[in-house]
Amino acid sequence: MSSALTEQRSNRRTDLPTGFTASTTLATNLQRVLVDLIELHLQGKQAHWNVVGPNFRDLHLQLDEIVDQARDFSDTIAERMRALRAVPDGRSDIVAATTTLPQFPTGEQRTSEVVELVTARLAAAVATIREVHDEVDDEDPATADLLHTLIDALEKQSWMLSAENG
Repeated sequence: MSSALTEQRSNRRTDLPTGFTASTTLATNLQRVLVDLIELHLQGKQAHWNVVGPNFRDLHLQLDEIVDQARDFSDTIAERMRALRAVPDGRSDIVAATTTLPQFPTGEQRTSEVVELVTARLAAAVATIREVHDEVDDEDPATADLLHTLIDALEKQSWMLSAENG
C-alpha cells in the first residue's frame, strides 16, 4: 500500500504551471477580430439611429440586436485576450486605423440600403474571423471554439438581415 501511495505522490506537480500565454501572433489575430467587432457595434448604432423608410421599426430593433451581439462579442474577445495575458486595444483611433470594415456613410439611410450596408459589414467581420481562425486553432483550440461561436452567430444575423430585402 505504501508503494501505491508513493507512486501517487510522484504524479504530483512540483513546478506549478503559470497558465497559457498567447504568442504575439495569437494576440495580433485576436486584436484584428476585436477591432472589427467594436467597429461593427459602432456602425450598427449609426445605422440604427439614421435608418428611415419602410419597415423602419422592425429594422431599427433588429439593428439593436446586432449591436448588442457585437458589443458582447467584443467583450468576450477582449476578456479572452486578458485571460491569455495579451493586452486588447479598443481605443477609437486604433479601431478606426485597423478595422477591415468599410466606412459607414453619413446621414439618413433608407431601410433597403441599411440592410445592404450592415450585411456587408457583417460579412467583413466574419471574413476577418475566418482569416485568423486556422492560426488561432493551431495555437489555442479553446479560443478557436470562441471564434466558431462568433462566426455562427454573425452569419445568422447576416442571413436574417438580408432576408429583409428578399
